[in-house]
Amino acid sequence: MIKRFKSTLLVALLGLAGATAVQAENIKLRIASGHPAVNTYVNLMQNFFVPEVTKRVGQRTSHKIEFVEGYGGAMVKVADTLEGVQSGIIDIGGYCFCFEPSNLPLNAFQVMLPFGTMSPEKSVKLARAVYNRVPYLSKVFEDKFNQQLLALIADNGYNLGTTFEWNTVADLKGRKIAGAGLNLKWLEYAGAVPVQSSLVEAYTSMQTGVYNGWIMFPSGWVNFKLGEVAKHYTEVGFGSITWHGLTMNKARFAKLPKDVQAIIVEVAKEYEAMTGKVNEENYPKQLAQLKASGVNVKSVPASVQLDWANSLKSWPQTLATELDGKGLPASQVLKATLEEAEKLGHKWPVRYQVK
Repeated sequence: MIKRFKSTLLVALLGLAGATAVQAENIKLRIASGHPAVNTYVNLMQNFFVPEVTKRVGQRTSHKIEFVEGYGGAMVKVADTLEGVQSGIIDIGGYCFCFEPSNLPLNAFQVMLPFGTMSPEKSVKLARAVYNRVPYLSKVFEDKFNQQLLALIADNGYNLGTTFEWNTVADLKGRKIAGAGLNLKWLEYAGAVPVQSSLVEAYTSMQTGVYNGWIMFPSGWVNFKLGEVAKHYTEVGFGSITWHGLTMNKARFAKLPKDVQAIIVEVAKEYEAMTGKVNEENYPKQLAQLKASGVNVKSVPASVQLDWANSLKSWPQTLATELDGKGLPASQVLKATLEEAEKLGHKWPVRYQVK
């Protein structure tokens, strides 16, 4: 009787061990961005998100995870990343919502309120607060594009780099200047000729005169060596914009073991905060690098910023009305953004009014 019990117990234990072994998975995930790893957020994907998820899964679960990485357009182009994640060509993608004006018009909400905070840390906190207040902003990824928003991504503050020197908004009239998505409207209201472009095209385009400037944060000017062809970088203070995101294919996420899901969400939250922190720390260093490389770095007086902001005074309400008419909660989002910015101590040069 005792011998039979021991045999039964041994079989049960072996069965349990076998079940545990079967449950352990070797997971392979494809992660990509159309932007190269010189971009701060892509660098953090490569050097923080991927190794941290890999390490924690190895340390805290019975599973093993391996990432196949493709940056700089190796797997998806900048304007195709949302679709790449949606279709499952890649599992995780980092991209700018600026390249999705039709699919994600409202997720670029901070661009609709220029001259916001220049602090990337505050920008990403502000954006997260608005996402928490308006669930639509996160749910649109799940409901329409088969993906889960893992993290928001801050940029450092937007200014204006040019091939020519300028001092007033009037000096920009008729000049061809590049941007992406809605920030082209900042140029249009100032009388410049806006040109849709992407950073990977910037050097050659300014070198050959396709356009003569870019609305860009200093990291873009440093990392893409734009100071070689455009020697003027002017701090205008358009604001640090959180309009990139890290998303994951919803079906692929659902198939992962729960403990792996939890680690991905945990690291993504840290990654989100880090995009603000690193950009905040790098901003003054990058301005110093530009100066050291011979770029003319200067700041416009408050009067120029005020002049530019006044030209855009009615624009947020125009956008809100247009997007509300399409069934989007635009007025709610823009009002929440104004309020959350002010909670963080920001003072708008012109206080936009949204009904």
